[in-house]
Amino acid sequence: MNILILGSGGREHALAWAVAQNPKCDRLIVAPGNAGIAEVAECAAIDPLDAEAVIALAEENGIDFVIVGPEAPLAAGVSDRLREAGLVVFGPSAAAARLEASKAFTKAICDAAGAPTAAYARFDALDPALAHVRAHGAPIVVKADGLAAGKGVVVAESVAEAEAALRDMFGGEFGTAGAEVVIEEVLRGEEASLFVLVDGEACLPIGTAQDHKRVGDGDTGPNTGGMGAYSPAPILTQDVLDRAMDEIVRPTMAEMARRGTPYQGVLYAGLMIEDGAPSLVEYNVRFGDPEAQVLMMRLGAQALDLMQACAEGRLDGIRPQWAEDHAITVVMAADGYPGAYDKGSEIRGLDAFPATSRDVVFHAGTERREGRLVAAGGRVLNVTARGPTLRQARDRAYAMVDAIDWPGGFCRGDIGWRALD
Repeated sequence: MNILILGSGGREHALAWAVAQNPKCDRLIVAPGNAGIAEVAECAAIDPLDAEAVIALAEENGIDFVIVGPEAPLAAGVSDRLREAGLVVFGPSAAAARLEASKAFTKAICDAAGAPTAAYARFDALDPALAHVRAHGAPIVVKADGLAAGKGVVVAESVAEAEAALRDMFGGEFGTAGAEVVIEEVLRGEEASLFVLVDGEACLPIGTAQDHKRVGDGDTGPNTGGMGAYSPAPILTQDVLDRAMDEIVRPTMAEMARRGTPYQGVLYAGLMIEDGAPSLVEYNVRFGDPEAQVLMMRLGAQALDLMQACAEGRLDGIRPQWAEDHAITVVMAADGYPGAYDKGSEIRGLDAFPATSRDVVFHAGTERREGRLVAAGGRVLNVTARGPTLRQARDRAYAMVDAIDWPGGFCRGDIGWRALD
């Protein structure tokens, strides 16, 4: 098979790393890719949002299967256009991708499906939103309705913090994503992520993970796109997982089908678990980042088989084969992230971790300049390791971090702390 992956981040590097191991994969192209992806695949410098350019690339290279990595092309309808052109695509339609592209839409779907989630209100103007916050007090959650690269959520501990978030969102900090906001009650418990493949009918859980959203140790500081993750998530026991599937995922998928927009692709359910009862925090319509990195480390080559079966509508009867191991990824970010950060600082020491090694440094935001590897984003490296226990995987990952020479970067020192403590 000739396979095309759209995207350029750590998620896409992890997907490419797993897909390239499958003997079905004859040729692998990633568009646009990054410096790390170039070690395991060909890279093509096209915009994943340009559906016509993607189609031309696919036709020129005899592509048999397209995997859409990021949420933006899905929300923009790229998968729809590729299917119209006769390509086999892994990724939901634009109509189904509204589960991530609009938080208010997701809330309405949950209401119709009876799926447990936080009480909420939706606003398209600043003054009534401010009045709502003042009436309900803090803590309270303020979310930009649209796509904001994982940064459009503020868990405000005070009314003043919530008001500042609302002014930022309506003031254009997240562009059109903040033209509407959703304000929610704070859910209590422990958060974890469930990943499910859906082929329009069948729903197949394929793994669990736990992310670390805040920038600082001990879950302090502002929310980020994710500073690390591990898999599996101990809080998602089989009983909790079964409840999440029966009470949240399957009713949501049934409601989407009832509306004429059946879901096909990976569904990421962010869950809050309290006393064994799961509630939905949010849906994403793609593999998480950095959760994909730990899932792909554990799934390996079979990830391609699972995604292909999903895209072709034949998930029924298929089951993933899990090794009894653990994986952890530590995100190394540029100094200043998630605020203003510098680009261009040199990274050394990655030669010790070739793409074929058991433990892998996935590239999230790098590029080559005159033979040097330099940082080109906020979240730059995903240092990822496996082990028979989470503690052993964590120790391997942090030993790798120590071996990387990058004075311009930083990471959290406590990834995995909830499970280990």
